[in-house]
Amino acid sequence: MNKLSKYPILLFLYCAAALFTLYYCKNDKQQPVSEDLGSVKTRIIKTNTDFEKQINELKTLVSANSDEKLLQEKFQDIRKTYKRMEWAVEYFLPHSARFINGPALPEIEMDEHTEIEPEGLQVLEEMFYPYDKGNKDEVIRMLNKLINKSNTIATNFQVITISKDQVFDALRQEAFRISSLGIAGFDTPVSGIFLQEMPSSLEGIKETLEQISTKRSKDKALKSIIAEINSAIKVLKKNTDKNTFDYAGFIPDHLNKITTLMLDFKNQEKIPDVEVTTALNKNAATFFVKNAFNPNAFTPGKEYAFSEEKAALGHQLFNDKILSNNNNRSCATCHIPEKAFTDGLARSISLENSELARNAPSLNYAGYQHGQFWDMRKDDLEGQSSDVISNKEEMHGDLNVILAKINQDKNYQAAFKKIYHSPKTEVWQLQNVLASYIRSLSKFNSAFDEYMRGNKSAMTESQKRGFNLFVGKAQCAICHFVPLFNGTVPPNFKKTEQEVLGVAVNGENKAFDNDLGRGKFHETVPSLQHSFKTPTLRNINKTAPYMHNGGYKTLKEVMTFYNKGGGKAFGFKVENQTLSDAPLQLTDKEINDIIDFLKALDDQ
Repeated sequence: MNKLSKYPILLFLYCAAALFTLYYCKNDKQQPVSEDLGSVKTRIIKTNTDFEKQINELKTLVSANSDEKLLQEKFQDIRKTYKRMEWAVEYFLPHSARFINGPALPEIEMDEHTEIEPEGLQVLEEMFYPYDKGNKDEVIRMLNKLINKSNTIATNFQVITISKDQVFDALRQEAFRISSLGIAGFDTPVSGIFLQEMPSSLEGIKETLEQISTKRSKDKALKSIIAEINSAIKVLKKNTDKNTFDYAGFIPDHLNKITTLMLDFKNQEKIPDVEVTTALNKNAATFFVKNAFNPNAFTPGKEYAFSEEKAALGHQLFNDKILSNNNNRSCATCHIPEKAFTDGLARSISLENSELARNAPSLNYAGYQHGQFWDMRKDDLEGQSSDVISNKEEMHGDLNVILAKINQDKNYQAAFKKIYHSPKTEVWQLQNVLASYIRSLSKFNSAFDEYMRGNKSAMTESQKRGFNLFVGKAQCAICHFVPLFNGTVPPNFKKTEQEVLGVAVNGENKAFDNDLGRGKFHETVPSLQHSFKTPTLRNINKTAPYMHNGGYKTLKEVMTFYNKGGGKAFGFKVENQTLSDAPLQLTDKEINDIIDFLKALDDQ
């Protein structure tokens, strides 16, 4: 009798894990594969064995009341081991990955309005930096949970089939994860040891590329990637201080080269694309090439796909007062192109000339978010447009009345018919053309983009220093992710995050703003109270005043708020604040450099 059949619960878990993996692959519409890269799986399983062994060793040290420094060293070893197989776990077991190395925040089940306890490496990091022996039992409980996740990894990779196209896709995603989350220290916000462990992630990519290559001795692309990864690792080992590291040089000089060379490898090996619609186009060599992103990854369905014709018609309607009840207001009234599609007011003005509750958000890059409005009450731009049009304080329009007007207008009727091939315009089509226009507003042609494309003179020295601070000391990039600079999490871009900052009524930071934000729609979820979507910082220089309430007049006021540590630092009772309340200790010169960098995000 084998071990599994002896213990029915283990057999059940084994089968459940296998079914989950098969279900995940099916849902992601990955094509059937005929090959199984056994050697790659063997390496993953071996790395996971080391991972579990190190966790058990750390448990023993915690139980023996070992000193803090030793515990931290062993914890770092565990993290580095995980990084070597991160590419595989994140890709094939995304749910498990969330609980192995996800943020130390509750996982929210939106439909059920409930929270799931956070666990994993980031939770443990908070326990070890610093370490309190009084928390020993809780640390051991979390380590046991981590062992359970390690068992899940072992179980799944023993039974699933993985193919070369999937492995390459996973490695490419890992390279982009390093170029966004890794380089910002997203998963080590407390210890800040990300520069020390990035070599392990890169080694994991290199080792696996060597395994799947069929032309190792002749493959020019493979040799070039290995050389570039080794060069990047050498730079990383030379300076592990996150406050002085040259991110502005490292990304274009090394990380962009690695992702570019990976495409060369793919072409030489004739590896097909995995047939899944993704936000980052499969032929994008870097995050920063033109047309790197696919707006259709953010649409409700195929019939909503972006086209220039739709965007042009949407532009016309965006500026037409036909969308309002009294034909006296258009979308452009509150979203002015010269102000990055905001209105320049602290709070927008209603039809009755009174202040609305919030600041008009920029529409630039709004197409690359899962959640519209500050409170994320609509999933996509189609839902956003109808919400604004029908809102009695904003446009007070009736979609059916508007459609009747459009269907009586020969020019509009002809334009819609040409695009949708239907006799009469439907509500979803009106929503779709307006959304398509907004999706067209993402230009990706800022000085920062040009710099990342190789034009080293595109940013000033002050802006380069500002970017280095933005990613490093100021930790801005752990919430405003490069390259979109919003809260849509790379490299998959399937989720947009919200944050609780503890924002005040205004830049004086004397009174707390009681707006519940997303919490209004999830009253039983404590972590969502006073939470707001993380917006893009692209074109931020044009969109003053700032925050959801427009209470902060300048970027200097915003930076002062962050530098102090958010609402908690000003004495506000914000128990669920997600922003670290530790002061950033930025000097005035450093703040000015960061603000100067933000100007480099203005589209040209």
